Amino acid sequence: MLTPAQLRAARAILGIDQRTLADLSGVSLPTIQRMEASDGYVRGVVDTLTKVIAALEYAGVELIGDNAASQGGGRGVRLREPMAPPPGHPTGRPT
Repeated sequence: MLTPAQLRAARAILGIDQRTLADLSGVSLPTIQRMEASDGYVRGVVDTLTKVIAALEYAGVELIGDNAASQGGGRGVRLREPMAPPPGHPTGRPT
């Protein structure tokens, strides 16, 4: 399952905008915009999702699911659950 945050992060890592992703995947710009604005998981026609994922993977992005091992060997970023705040930290989150 692909989340809107993963989609935005993948574009950011590649340094491309929504229009470029639309061109690379053969999907319309409004469709990319809707995918990134959705809640929860990206929903849509399976063929459309497949095209977008294939374009990102072809460009060098590895999309990693929850608790899945990465098969790639490059640099990357992975979202995880936040850690417990350190003792004495007022908000528990860095500012």
